[in-house]
Amino acid sequence: MKLYMSVDMEGISGLPDDTFVDSSKPNYERGRKIMTDEANHVIDEAFKNGCREVIVNDSHSKMNNLLIERLHPEARLISGDVKPFSMVQGLDDTYDGAVFVGYHARASMRGVMSHSMIFGVRHFYINDQAVGELGFNAYVAGYYGVPVIMAAGDSEAAAEAEELIPNVTTAAVKETVSRSAVKCLTPEKAGRLLRERMAYAIQNRGQVKPLTPPDRPVLRIEFANYGQAEWASLMPGAEIEPQTTTVRYQAKDILEAYQAMLVMTELAMRTTFS
Repeated sequence: MKLYMSVDMEGISGLPDDTFVDSSKPNYERGRKIMTDEANHVIDEAFKNGCREVIVNDSHSKMNNLLIERLHPEARLISGDVKPFSMVQGLDDTYDGAVFVGYHARASMRGVMSHSMIFGVRHFYINDQAVGELGFNAYVAGYYGVPVIMAAGDSEAAAEAEELIPNVTTAAVKETVSRSAVKCLTPEKAGRLLRERMAYAIQNRGQVKPLTPPDRPVLRIEFANYGQAEWASLMPGAEIEPQTTTVRYQAKDILEAYQAMLVMTELAMRTTFS
């Protein structure tokens, strides 16, 4: 079994706020160590349960957070930015399953540090389906016929995964109290939970179907203000829906929709004030 693993940071246990996930803030180095340790629990359990190869994609911010010198020696790491497919870089049809670790809830929803790529996004839609990072990434996996067999993160991310992906295994390593406060498992207990759930996810993988994306999907991004929508609409083929802050893009497939999302959110971040 070949496993793909995308690791974000906001859903790691013990990390309640941006001081742990922003490289300029005081708790970031602590956050990196805890993040790497959580990834290792999942990687090690995957190898113990029959995986022959585990590829890990660092999926947070500049995507260079995981400490390779502390990472499981048999894993391979995709690290750094810019990546053409960001949080799902390297994912293709050679994988038997995907695992998302450290994930958080989508923008505008309850959940610790909830957001969708940037803080200027209110909602992503694929046709009429509201998705966040978790859902969008699962659609890309589904394009390749790869099921997301486990999603780990805060309690709200786990609930989001269960709503989108029937029979997915989830591991909630912390319970949301507010957007910047959580009730956490200790790293030791979180590690035990992740190992238990990873072992179960591998056993249960036959019960999980890929999240198949629609053909020729329409991507719609609702931004927080009109300036962000103006910047995003500069991408060829994108247009602002009248009297809204929503930008619409007709994609040929989910891969094009994903890259369009990356371009539009990068453009939107050029807005100088809100």
